[in-house]
Amino acid sequence: MATSGLLVTGASFAAFRGLHWGLQLLPTPASAAQDRWKWRNICVSLVHSLFTGPGALLGLLLHPQMAADPIHNHPPWALMLVAVSVGYFLADGADMLWNQTLGQAWELLCHHLVVVSCLSTAILSGHYVGFSVVSLLLELNTSCLHLRKLLLLSHQAPSLAFSVTSWATLTTLALFRLVPLGWMSLWLIRQHHQVPLALVILGGTGLVTVGAMSIILCVRILVSDVLPSRPRPPTPGHKETRGTRTCDGEPVTRDDSTLSLKD
Repeated sequence: MATSGLLVTGASFAAFRGLHWGLQLLPTPASAAQDRWKWRNICVSLVHSLFTGPGALLGLLLHPQMAADPIHNHPPWALMLVAVSVGYFLADGADMLWNQTLGQAWELLCHHLVVVSCLSTAILSGHYVGFSVVSLLLELNTSCLHLRKLLLLSHQAPSLAFSVTSWATLTTLALFRLVPLGWMSLWLIRQHHQVPLALVILGGTGLVTVGAMSIILCVRILVSDVLPSRPRPPTPGHKETRGTRTCDGEPVTRDDSTLSLKD
């Protein structure tokens, strides 16, 4: 079981790295030409989230026993889904190291390291696969986050598409990010006597890390996209540095560099 999981992980890594390189051969939208690498990177991440998020949801609907017994009970394909995700995170980390400095990428690299460490436990041991599949529900929200970021990169904010995406992002953040994280945390607390101490510490660290980043992300999106800006008296020649409008009502570029969480 571990051998097949590692093979799928390697194949997934190669496939996503190939997708990174293949997108370099395709034209980037003119509106995103200033940051071609980020556009390609997020497109690849969107492919991953659109595959693993719905796959995890469908799998849990068809095999609810994975949530009832997240340690032992899982169909064989569930392990392959987890392996695909590990391969993606390794490929994405390699892409960031190749195209960014460590100072630019350290936050996401730490996130990826925690996620890979947790998911790899399921691949190597053949246990906790159901728990890992539940964690992949977060990718349903991540797909909305990636789409939102692509709209920002292509200067489609403010727009109807961006507004719909923002609300979809917040809705899925609550349903498919915060709820699964809460369920996993509660399960780990209640079942800690069945789990080795090292895995309790590893899982707890992962849940705290991703949970804290998710709450911060939710607050930032609310402030950036939903909450109305305070009215200010117009000042000739003055433009806001954050948000979506200048004082005279014209749209400006958002400062959204921190809203790039990947899971």
